[in-house]
Amino acid sequence: MITAPTDLEFRLLEIPAALDAPDAADFVEMTRVRNLIRAEISGHDDHSLTAAEILPTFAPDPMELRFLWLALLGSDVVGFIGLDVPQEPGSRVAYWTVELLRSVWSRGIGSAAMELVERVAREHERTVLQTWVEHPAAAGDRLVPPTGFGSIPVDHAARFLLRHGHHLEQVMRHSVLELIPAPPRVPELLEQATTAAAGYRVVQWELPTPPEFVDGYGWMKSRMITDAPAAGMEYDEEVWDAARVARHDATFVDAGRLVLVTAAQHLDSGELVAFNELVIGSDRTRVTAQHDTLVLADHRGHRLGMLVKTAALVSWREIAPASPRVRTDNAEENRPMLDINETIGFVPDSYEGAWKKVLAP
Repeated sequence: MITAPTDLEFRLLEIPAALDAPDAADFVEMTRVRNLIRAEISGHDDHSLTAAEILPTFAPDPMELRFLWLALLGSDVVGFIGLDVPQEPGSRVAYWTVELLRSVWSRGIGSAAMELVERVAREHERTVLQTWVEHPAAAGDRLVPPTGFGSIPVDHAARFLLRHGHHLEQVMRHSVLELIPAPPRVPELLEQATTAAAGYRVVQWELPTPPEFVDGYGWMKSRMITDAPAAGMEYDEEVWDAARVARHDATFVDAGRLVLVTAAQHLDSGELVAFNELVIGSDRTRVTAQHDTLVLADHRGHRLGMLVKTAALVSWREIAPASPRVRTDNAEENRPMLDINETIGFVPDSYEGAWKKVLAP
């Protein structure tokens, strides 16, 4: 095993109260290095965020402990380590990331970081470690998850994960839809979905969530854990009350990020039964991210997924007309959502592995 450099330091990052605070420099530098690493992996800067956009995600949250360490060689920040510890009752999972600049790969830094991750996870009585890693296209051997859907190359990241006892559980597909010019089929598909979804109507709002939709939105967000394909990954049952919805909304609003929620409302009951989220930063000329999309199980079969996705895209033309594209991701086995995306015009762009390790007693 390679011995880590003697001048390697993992420094716990204290989250500043604001970016103009005296102790904010490390957080700003972490953001810069994060963006460099993401661009090295993906070959584009669509995943870049500003420090102002990231900082609110580290606001205190009673439902999650978040740890962040800088990886330093001497005085140079060369990466970072993150560990999120959910506080759901009975939880045994923790989510981690180790991200390093390519120039310091294969020097034992990642292995030392994994020791840190596992030690802190154990200190918080967590026995299941889970992470998601982008695997760019590469020649050579490939790894197929137990689901049988999709594959990833056995690349540097995959070899590292396998060597440290992780197992590939699921493959996620990243897809992209070009918005300029406007996707030609969206109005037609919206019209067809509206006809098929008789008995439902579209409602939309920008975060923060209006009071009349808090309960319904919170319930749908909680179902993302139970209703979306999870393969062998483990997730805690979540309770989303009004306070949790407010904390969620604040991570976007406080960052200056705009979130459009498009939902389908069942007319007879008044319940919200499907939703889609489109997100963009304060720079409305940047890429759009499509976050959660879900149709509650009891209301599937009415083309509600197509309804909320296309209604969102039509409205988005007014909200962010200069945004060049939308990025989204789905499990490779989630054929219903992939069918919708492909019909709209999304095309595969890259793939991500969902990895899991169960720690030995």
